Amino acid sequence: MRLEESTKPAAGAPARGPIRVTEGSEVLLRLYGLGLGPRTSERVAFAELRPAANASAPNGTCPERSQDLLVRPGPAEARSTSALLRVHVQPLRKDEQAKTYVLCTQGRPGQPWLPHQGLDGRIVVLEEKKSLLPLWLQVILIAGLLVLSGMFSGLNLGLMALDPMELRIVQNCGTDKEKRYARKIEPIRRKGNYLLCSLLLGNVLVNTTLTILLDDLIGSGIGAVVASTIGIVIFGEIMPQALCSRHGLAVGANTIVVTKFFMLVTFPLSFPISKLLDCILGQEIGTVYNREKLVEMLKVTEPYNDLVREELNMIQGALELRIKTVEDVMTPLHNCFMINSDAILDFNTMSEIMESGFTRIPVYEDERSNIMDILYVKDLAFVDPDDCTPLKTITKFYNHPVHVVFHDTKLDAMLEEFKKGKSHLAIVQKVNNEGEGDPFYEVLGLVTLEDVIEEIIKSEILDESDMYTDNRNRKRVGNQKNKRDFSAFKDPVNELKVKISPQLLLAAHRFLSTEVTLFTPNFISEKILLRLLKYSDVIQELKFDEENKKSPRHFLYTKNKAADYFILILQGKVEVEAGKESMKFEAGAFSYYGVMALSPPPASALPAQPRRQSTKRGSLFSRLTEIRSPSHVSGLNRSASLSCHERSDSTSSPVSGSNNQLNVGAGPQYVADFSVRALTDLQFVKITRQEYQNGLMASRMDSCPQSPDSNASKVETSLPEKPEPASTDETTSLLNERNCLSRRSNHSSLENSI
Repeated sequence: MRLEESTKPAAGAPARGPIRVTEGSEVLLRLYGLGLGPRTSERVAFAELRPAANASAPNGTCPERSQDLLVRPGPAEARSTSALLRVHVQPLRKDEQAKTYVLCTQGRPGQPWLPHQGLDGRIVVLEEKKSLLPLWLQVILIAGLLVLSGMFSGLNLGLMALDPMELRIVQNCGTDKEKRYARKIEPIRRKGNYLLCSLLLGNVLVNTTLTILLDDLIGSGIGAVVASTIGIVIFGEIMPQALCSRHGLAVGANTIVVTKFFMLVTFPLSFPISKLLDCILGQEIGTVYNREKLVEMLKVTEPYNDLVREELNMIQGALELRIKTVEDVMTPLHNCFMINSDAILDFNTMSEIMESGFTRIPVYEDERSNIMDILYVKDLAFVDPDDCTPLKTITKFYNHPVHVVFHDTKLDAMLEEFKKGKSHLAIVQKVNNEGEGDPFYEVLGLVTLEDVIEEIIKSEILDESDMYTDNRNRKRVGNQKNKRDFSAFKDPVNELKVKISPQLLLAAHRFLSTEVTLFTPNFISEKILLRLLKYSDVIQELKFDEENKKSPRHFLYTKNKAADYFILILQGKVEVEAGKESMKFEAGAFSYYGVMALSPPPASALPAQPRRQSTKRGSLFSRLTEIRSPSHVSGLNRSASLSCHERSDSTSSPVSGSNNQLNVGAGPQYVADFSVRALTDLQFVKITRQEYQNGLMASRMDSCPQSPDSNASKVETSLPEKPEPASTDETTSLLNERNCLSRRSNHSSLENSI
């Protein structure tokens, strides 16, 4: 016997064994055997199989036929080996979940009914599974439960992520819509544990109910688990949490009624649990940022907030004001501009003060760490530089207090001190107890109100007189277009940039005036030569770079390159490479080079054809002679020996004062055929052709007799400190006139000082 059709298929029917059917269903069975025909339904019946009857079924007769399975003829078939039967299954009685029936057949009318031997001749009638609710109602409930599951899951993430502190902030500084949302959410968010328990209980209740409804709808436990898992994960977790993580404030405000309803429904269970959590965990404060976290939050959220970089720097600087000390922002003592208390307020001192650009200047006594007074630049308003007033007179008159602070003073406390108006500059010191002896106060540097403000705004404040962007690291200002130059107001006194001893300066002067022909008194007077050596750029220094010994800046002369200057080595060693054979030798102090560059021979004296390279020129001795003792100086010597009257009448002399001979471009350009490279640190004299020609003219004018009316111009003849500007302003002209009138009276003393 085999089941063909069933109006109510039974769940979990096995492939082999008894046939499973559902109560109240109508099934179509196929019988296999011999002698089957249209009247087979009259010879087939079913009997209820009981345990007692089951034992005697194989050898006994069929039990009493049951009316629970009504057999009817099925569709007729031509074959006699199979037949179709329709069986109507009656409903089970109460408290019955399943019954087993056995197939009974009758060979001929009047013969006994015999049971079928085997499991495939049995039918098991199962109880019909009835749904809890109608199908349409189940579908609606399942969809609603999925929505509630998603809402609880999203609100759990969205509302609980909005801590009370953030809601207060939004109520005060958010948009109008955000303020309205925050006001709705804030009352229930204050009850954090109660809200959390209500949302979690509602979520668990909804998910459990959803699984039960799916099991009743599908009819399979495994299918219900799979369907509920997929539905809850996609529609109840992922989508709502992704939405509420970005728009939790809006979703929470629009679903506030549903949230309050479930808080009321779950009150009997969620409220006691929330109180227990409050007692154990304490009150929920919310997210509170300390100084470091707040600064880091501003840095991390910089791409998303509307703060510019300068605003972030100011906020960071203000928050770090209580962390940093004055030692972090002060100007070290060795970088501070200070004045000795013994200084005289003459023009040079006051111009140095003006060029510094500072308005408050510490005054020290004996050593820089012993700061005694503070000089304000405004104190010099009524001081005349010509009076040469001692600095102590000014400092004792005004008597500004010296404000001293310790190195570990916080910047906020320092700012409060500056705000009191006592002083905007303070001396930073600390107690030094290192080493032997008693502890003492050590001065570390200076701190100003500008330093504190710069630390707050995290930027340097530059005015028109600043030379450095950072007083601590001494970073220079990149472009100083408005740098004040007081040289027009100063006396024309040359000052050496490179400090050398008076003995070395005297030795250089004597050497040049006696050993180098072009600098002998026949050409340049000793007075003019000394003035030339005191010119600011004549004596120079060169620091040797040990890491890059072949650096181009080590070469004083380069072979086959033009040069218009003369060099005398004062200290250090150089390497000279000369001649076609590139002979090299070392030279030391008081060796000189480039004499021919100062006064090259006139163009008419040069041969028309290039000279041959003789053996003597290629030799080392000849090369040294050409470097150190040029032969063309004889003409200059003869020209210099002429009287002043003859020089004024002559136009062919190389030192006659004509424009052709005194200009830098006069004569052919000198090209060195040797190289001079530094081997150590050097101090050397470097005189350009222009400076030498100016010296020749000054010497000639100084030695020629002049009328009494030209005495003033004779006194004023000197080497220029720097090229004169094309146009001189009225102030400079007046100062020059004043200087000329004042110096006519002491012309003799000026010459003696030179």
